[in-house]
Amino acid sequence: MSGGWTTTSVPYLAPPKGGAGDMWGADAAARGQRGTQRVVHAGEVPAQSEVAELLGVEAGAAVVVRRRIMYLDDQPCELTDTYYPAHIAAGTRLAGTAKIRGGAVTLLAELGHVGVLAREEVTARMPTEEERELLCSGPGEPVLQLTRVTLDDAHRPIQAEIMTMYARHQRLRYELRIG
Repeated sequence: MSGGWTTTSVPYLAPPKGGAGDMWGADAAARGQRGTQRVVHAGEVPAQSEVAELLGVEAGAAVVVRRRIMYLDDQPCELTDTYYPAHIAAGTRLAGTAKIRGGAVTLLAELGHVGVLAREEVTARMPTEEERELLCSGPGEPVLQLTRVTLDDAHRPIQAEIMTMYARHQRLRYELRIG
């Protein structure tokens, strides 16, 4: 039996066709909204245990992170931390705060790192105080955390993302192809 999943994540996993710009903005515009993002930090950090496991490195090893706040119609709606192994991203535009035309997946492909498999896990939890403040919401509202690791054709991790979003704003859609 062969099968495949289609999710709302798929458009974000491959470089956009024709050198298109920001996928988040294009996706929001297709729904009649305005999607923007702000990189609040980029650079090398020591890998926390969860990130180390996702990227297959030792806890505390240097990794590159891009921390962003995603906005929908000027309201914060998601916190996205994207991590890269240092041997892939150190010294590249992934380690900087400037916008990357076509997104990080385009730059990864230009650097010779193309994702062919993504694994996602979604959990629900209460936000930390910092997350609640950054997302501008009151107490008692749960968040969804989507954790994704993208692997290349040799099954090596090339990026890991931890996305935190309020549950009330989200709809996760999956399609399973059987046969």
